[in-house]
Amino acid sequence: MAKFEGRLATACLLALTLTAFAGNSLLARAALADGQIDWAGYTIVRLLAGGLVLSLLIGMRKGQSVLPQRQDAVGALSLFVYAAAFSWAYIGLDAGLGALILFPAGQITMQLIGLTRQIVPSRGQLAGAAIALVGLVYLMMPGVTAPPLLSTLAMISAGMAWGVSTWAGKAVGDPSLTTARYFVGASLLTLLLIPLVDWSMFSWTGVIMAVVSGGVTSALGYVLWYNMLARISITSAAVSQLSVPAIAAIGGVLLLGEILTARLLIGGLIIFAGIGLTSWASIRASRN
Repeated sequence: MAKFEGRLATACLLALTLTAFAGNSLLARAALADGQIDWAGYTIVRLLAGGLVLSLLIGMRKGQSVLPQRQDAVGALSLFVYAAAFSWAYIGLDAGLGALILFPAGQITMQLIGLTRQIVPSRGQLAGAAIALVGLVYLMMPGVTAPPLLSTLAMISAGMAWGVSTWAGKAVGDPSLTTARYFVGASLLTLLLIPLVDWSMFSWTGVIMAVVSGGVTSALGYVLWYNMLARISITSAAVSQLSVPAIAAIGGVLLLGEILTARLLIGGLIIFAGIGLTSWASIRASRN
């Protein structure tokens, strides 16, 4: 009984974590599509809230400084670029579509970085990346339901920056502390966005959404994720991430009134297949 309850608690915690990650897309789309706040202001508030929450949670618990160090520069800069491009992209992209573009862009970027470090991907990883890329190209093909090109390119840029930030934090000994430092560093970089803020678009609703995105679905989402990694297998972790775009797409339909188009469904299935194959091949390679 105790074992069952433990598994149930883990499953509930995992579902909460993945929902938090999908919530980033839903909150951004809801705030930016309705003009509750502009993209620059949303980015600033989101990163400041995330940096503050992680500083309090991680800094106080570990008793270590969360001020970014020299080795955190790449991670902090790439996190800033990710957040800014992510916000700008969601002016024109639906929640689920944005998440579908973000994930394969991040995975492909990490594989390309690996190649520069003489880490040769397996055939399965290459095949998975190629399939995911085909799905991305399909989503971007001209047509009535084609997403805006500039918004799509912005989300690809966000995915690439997310991949760089993830790679930068792969080899660190304390990922939660490093993530806190990345957020604090990215928060400092938001000074660059202040001249771009459209203050006339600020509303309490938009600010609250940005605070929740930064302080809850981003900051607490990361804390929950690192806690989950100690409870579940690497296979479960990799496969479970496939559900984030699906949760975002379902949430977009139910909460934001978005339309589940055939293009999104077909492209999503292709991308899911590619990411799934890449994750499976990566797990096999790590065990050999």
